[in-house]
Amino acid sequence: MFEVVAFIIFSVLTISMFGITVLTNNALYALSSLAAGMIFISGFFFLLNADFLGAVQIVVYTGAVMALYAFGMMFFDSLSEVKEKIKNPRLVFLLSGMVALIVVVVLIAPIIGQNIEANYPVHPEYGNSVDVGLVLFTKYLLPFELAAIMLLVAMIGGIVLAGKKMDYSYSEMKEEEIDEKIKQDEASQKDVK
Repeated sequence: MFEVVAFIIFSVLTISMFGITVLTNNALYALSSLAAGMIFISGFFFLLNADFLGAVQIVVYTGAVMALYAFGMMFFDSLSEVKEKIKNPRLVFLLSGMVALIVVVVLIAPIIGQNIEANYPVHPEYGNSVDVGLVLFTKYLLPFELAAIMLLVAMIGGIVLAGKKMDYSYSEMKEEEIDEKIKQDEASQKDVK
């Protein structure tokens, strides 16, 4: 019974977070909800007693999303356009508090009910990471290596596309020089248009 309720709650939360990611115009909201959705996906792994995969989901994917968030905010300065318009802050506080309470109850319930077991435990004497390693590095070795090469190519392409030529370094300038240089750049962009 617990697994069914937790599955429904994690499904609703995951779908709603990814819905916010797709439907919002704000980069801050999109990346934050994407990270929350990745964390909720790890809840499915924990429900299936795949603790290793759940931890990897949180560390790798959510960490990667937060790194993407940090670089996106640094490069594109999209936070300068964020203006909060919350009409009823008490309702938002109440709803977010209820969601947080539900998530905490779902995560603590297995600790309270120790007699809950998976229907098909993997190999409890070795652990889940041994099973993942055996399958990944024997049966799926070639797709694993191809995925690593594709990720490397994508990373290099992203670095090349994100890099832009800078004629000057802001870190070596004083504040007044930076302000003047920004004004000059804005004036030159207006002249081009």
